[in-house]
Amino acid sequence: MSLPVDMEQDGAVAREDGAVAREDEAVAREDGAVAREDADPTLMYRIERPVYNETSIRSQLLSRKTNSTTFKERLANHFRCSSAKAKAVALSSMPILTWLPSYPVKQYLFSDVVSGLSTGIVQLPQGLAYAMLAAVPPVYGLYSSFYPVLLYTFFGTSRHISVGTFAVISLMIGGVAVREAPDSMFQLLPVNGSNMSAIVDTDARDARRVQVAVMLTTLVGIIQFVFGLLRFGFVAIYLTEPLVRGFTTAAAVHVFISQIKYLLGVKTQRFSGPLSVIYSAKAVFTDITSTNVATLLLGLACVIVLYSIKDMNDRFKKKLPIPIPGEIIIVIVSTGVSYGLSLSADYQVDIVGNIPTGLLPPAAPDFSLLPNLITDSFALAIVGFSMDISLAKTFALKHGYSVDGNQELIALGLCNFISSFFQTFVVSCSMSRSLVQESTGGKTQIAGLLASLVVLLVVVAIGFVFQPLPQTALAAIIMVNLLGMFKQFRDIPNLWRTTKIELVIWLVAFVASVLLGLDFGLLVAIVFAILTVIYRTQSSKSAVLGYVPGTGLYCDVDEYEEAVEYEGIKIFHLNASIYFANSDLYVNSLKEKTGVSPENLQAARKARKKQEKANGNHNADLTICVKYKNQEVSHEALSDNHLLEEHRNGPSGDRSAESNTEEVVHLKSPSTVHSIVLDWTPVSFVDSVGAKAIKQVIKQYAEVDVQVVIAACSRVVLADLDTLQFFTGDMTTDMVFPTVHDAVLHCTSPRPTAAPANELAR
Repeated sequence: MSLPVDMEQDGAVAREDGAVAREDEAVAREDGAVAREDADPTLMYRIERPVYNETSIRSQLLSRKTNSTTFKERLANHFRCSSAKAKAVALSSMPILTWLPSYPVKQYLFSDVVSGLSTGIVQLPQGLAYAMLAAVPPVYGLYSSFYPVLLYTFFGTSRHISVGTFAVISLMIGGVAVREAPDSMFQLLPVNGSNMSAIVDTDARDARRVQVAVMLTTLVGIIQFVFGLLRFGFVAIYLTEPLVRGFTTAAAVHVFISQIKYLLGVKTQRFSGPLSVIYSAKAVFTDITSTNVATLLLGLACVIVLYSIKDMNDRFKKKLPIPIPGEIIIVIVSTGVSYGLSLSADYQVDIVGNIPTGLLPPAAPDFSLLPNLITDSFALAIVGFSMDISLAKTFALKHGYSVDGNQELIALGLCNFISSFFQTFVVSCSMSRSLVQESTGGKTQIAGLLASLVVLLVVVAIGFVFQPLPQTALAAIIMVNLLGMFKQFRDIPNLWRTTKIELVIWLVAFVASVLLGLDFGLLVAIVFAILTVIYRTQSSKSAVLGYVPGTGLYCDVDEYEEAVEYEGIKIFHLNASIYFANSDLYVNSLKEKTGVSPENLQAARKARKKQEKANGNHNADLTICVKYKNQEVSHEALSDNHLLEEHRNGPSGDRSAESNTEEVVHLKSPSTVHSIVLDWTPVSFVDSVGAKAIKQVIKQYAEVDVQVVIAACSRVVLADLDTLQFFTGDMTTDMVFPTVHDAVLHCTSPRPTAAPANELAR
């Protein structure tokens, strides 16, 4: 079909005009894009919607999902077996299966071999030394450095920590062993009634202490394993970092004091329990005149050499391929010197003594000791796990993988429980060895496996070589390795500048653990840390919020100049949840901070009625002046010509005009505040006591014509309020708003002249 010529020409012109228009539009868009690039690229937040309360949200916006699955079906699904579920359980139970099949041999093996040999060389002397802390013969430290390390390779989730003997744990074990098997139980009376002093049967004493340590290890393993199955890995959160660092610093003090007698060669008994540090130090310095000079000189030489080596490792760690193994150098050299100079026979230097060759057959622990060890085993289980998980998380964060706290509990439990049948004592991870294993390039627990094989080689083949090793050399190794823990005293000035509450936790953990012993000290520190949480809820900061014009934001009017209150509305904010411990605090802070007390308003109302009756004019428009001074209230009836206009905290109010001795509030109805908004943004939970307190205070305010609404309440807290039957009677969901802005708009809507509603609407 053909078109007339004029129509074709008009269409062509129209198309040309459209093309021109599109070109102009494209140019305009380009100009707009350039303008936006030149301007500040600020994201804009614009929304226009009606004011919502909880009733409208539930009826119009949100509807709960219906769960058609019955409890029986959920239970069946939970226990239903499948290949995928079995595989997931196997992988979670033995984490080695997740990385060993894809182990990159060419990339990782050499690094793991170097790291494993380096860690094993450090683990060997530490195992011998920490056995002294545990009050058992040194060979049991070697056993504890083999079996648990081997087991952790299969069950642990961390790729870098070094499991085995640890100074703090060993000292706690030693305290229990000495308490349960003191020297006084094994004294042999002199023959024929001679005047010789009683002799201690060291073989019987050491055998008994080994039984105590083994039974303690069995209990700790059971506790950790059961806690892991019950998913109690969260218990570590109660051991906050300042608490752990204060506790370990106190343990370092215990360890250091306990090693002074070995460094000096002084024979004193070992103390345990409260004030054991003071008793130990007193015993050593009382008998200091019997110091063995040869022992002291050898010990000081070992301290100086080992400290120098560690200082060199720190200074040149970037240039050294692997750290210089100072501990094994000290062990080899001091053993050679002791053997060559016959220090034990000629100079009475105490040596390690007999180290049996080979491994012991498995044996059951002595369960008759169980009742006396329950409390100690819980303390050891928690401390051991806290050390493990803190270091494991540190290395996992550094190297970009994750660790499972519950599986770590299971792994430690299995390491301790199974190993206890082979005569080991409680283990955890060592900070110094873990740093060696990580810094020498260790990638996986293959390094830990190789370290355990190094210890095994010594136990089954060359253990006898270390029999002349002087105990003072082991004391020197322990003391120098404590330097890292003593550096934690630097926490004190840092915590003083940042958070004094955590400083107090650190000091309480330190002092309590030094004076009361590590077990009672840990208990006191945990209880105190929990009390600080309660204290923080009791001393939470409260504020009255004001509107920042043009933003929709609400901030503390006492802190920010831009924040202004709306006339007749108080927005109350307390940075805490509402429960039995602080419900009274919440109510009292609400009345004090807002300056609106229902009791005082009731008193003002009664005074007004009384004055009206006295004047004989019930319709007189009087204003009640309520004076607050020294927690006392007085009331005056003023006529209209005596009114004083007050703009407290308003946009043009003068806050500096408030008196320090008294506050005068002129109440016309009798209160100028008609609404209070409770900002529940920080409220994470409400219990029944808190709900009753809020309900009661809302009713009190309603009696004096002040409406109270709740804003920014989370859905979880709303569900709790529904469960507590909070919304009954006069309490309805109409009084709950999703944001503070919604609540303020609601409060201003009946009184458009009381507040700049147009400003709020923007």
